[in-house]
Amino acid sequence: MHWWPSWPISRGATAEKILQGMIADTPEPPCYAVIFTSVRNPVESDDYAKAAARMLELAVDQPGFLGLESARDGGTGISVSCWRSRQDIAARRQNIEHREARRQANRWYKAYRIRICRVEKACGS
Repeated sequence: MHWWPSWPISRGATAEKILQGMIADTPEPPCYAVIFTSVRNPVESDDYAKAAARMLELAVDQPGFLGLESARDGGTGISVSCWRSRQDIAARRQNIEHREARRQANRWYKAYRIRICRVEKACGS
């Protein structure tokens, strides 16, 4: 298990809708994307799986959360969470459970990188 499931999550989406496609249903830009790229350590741990599930619950319930897309191939993964504002992203980082999970990151990941981008345009089907 990893931080996010390998399917999209949108605020208020039903499980049926989530499983129908691979692209989160987000509103028109502008919004902000948090891109989390990671390479997992090969050792699985129960606390990682529990933290992953909890971080997903927290994100979906966080004000300003718009959606999530995630993919993993072996140990390498990329997750893109979309947010209404930089302030919403900052508020997520202040959550005590999220802060504790970040402290564990070096145990769970060989390497990771977080990038925050403003989404100016979205297109596609």
